[in-house]
Amino acid sequence: MGIVTAIGQAASYGWQDLLELLVLITVNLGIFNLLPFPALDGGKVVFLLIEGVTGHAVPEKIQSGLTVAAFALLFGLMILQLTTISSGSLPGQCDTERKTTMRQLKREVKIGNVTIGGNNPIAVQTMLNVPVEDIEGNVAQAKRCEAAGCQILRVTCPSAADAKCIEAVKNAVNIPIVADIHFDYKAALACADVGVDKIRINPGNIGDDDRVKAVVQACQQKNIPIRIGVNGGSLEKHILAKYGAPVPEAMVESALYHVRLLEKFDFNNIVISIKNSNVPRMMEAYRQLSAVTDYPLHVGVTEAGTYQMGLLKSGMGIGGMLLEGIGDTIRVSLAAEPEKEVEAGYNILRAVGFPVAGPEVITCPTCGRTQYPCTEIANEVEKRLQGYKKSIKVAVMGCVVNGPGEAREADIGIAGGKGEAVLFIHGQPIKKLTGDNILDQFMEEIYKI
Repeated sequence: MGIVTAIGQAASYGWQDLLELLVLITVNLGIFNLLPFPALDGGKVVFLLIEGVTGHAVPEKIQSGLTVAAFALLFGLMILQLTTISSGSLPGQCDTERKTTMRQLKREVKIGNVTIGGNNPIAVQTMLNVPVEDIEGNVAQAKRCEAAGCQILRVTCPSAADAKCIEAVKNAVNIPIVADIHFDYKAALACADVGVDKIRINPGNIGDDDRVKAVVQACQQKNIPIRIGVNGGSLEKHILAKYGAPVPEAMVESALYHVRLLEKFDFNNIVISIKNSNVPRMMEAYRQLSAVTDYPLHVGVTEAGTYQMGLLKSGMGIGGMLLEGIGDTIRVSLAAEPEKEVEAGYNILRAVGFPVAGPEVITCPTCGRTQYPCTEIANEVEKRLQGYKKSIKVAVMGCVVNGPGEAREADIGIAGGKGEAVLFIHGQPIKKLTGDNILDQFMEEIYKI
């Protein structure tokens, strides 16, 4: 039963994972069969060894008794395994932890000083939105993005002349820079010359094979990866005509079409994104793509709408994919400053259970029982902890009825009453904070953790 369940899970992630699991199961079954249990071949070998050493065969009654005992032990192990499977998680492991650790491993790709794929952390990236002609503005925004925690930064480069902006940004920060190219292959070549760390380009958009080959050779010489970026709003005409709409199958076919153009010249230093503004369509497209390729995936929802709707769509789409184990780098596309995208990216990672450096502030929605400024205090705590590096969970709860229980997993928290708040550390009440400066007292306690 355990093997059948595991095979079913592996099959949902693609043929490579399934075949790897089957090899692992075969090897482990072979080793298990050699254990010195009378019910297994290893037990029979033990009996033969005893006979060879002593010159006497093990009495049949003893063999039978040991065999029954071994069968009982194996049966007990099977019951334990079935119990674990039916519970849906491993002992000591919550469902969220189980899901976020079932990551679909892809090949590693090095982007400057950041490596994605494999077991490497999921990288958060964003894109500058200052006009490319404003080099000083791009440099200033790039520095703000780096300070916000951005790990990979994309900059548009419409023409070869605009590579000077790529170069200036590259020299101003210590994070990898990606050049965003659409149609001009010469722009890609110019960016490679100035030391860009990755190029985002769809080879089918830049012309004939000679142009594709020129870009590939430039990237091969400097070990620059290429991201193929499929967008549901700009599929190739022949693919759109075939499917009639940017359905998941059409998007996957488009991505693989561009992949083949690069593989034609023995280039496989590739990352793929396959974005859509429709969340269910985007998610299904990533599922299908992940099942047929081992290239690392850049996950995002494109054209997600206004800031609030963009947060919702990205949380559902990106977070949903991460919970399914799909995704090696993410970008939250928002109608806002790119620093906000970085913040949202980390919040999504934290929400689905990935470890993220820095504090997490949780609070209740408040109700009629609330007798102190819970929401205001929570917002101010979050504001004061910006830039704080220690990974702690801070709870600000509205009342002492449910607050302590709801915050039991927090490192430190308060539950308020009228003119006071009870301080909790790891779920245990420590003391009361009173007076007009509860916030300041609480912050002092936080910094002691």
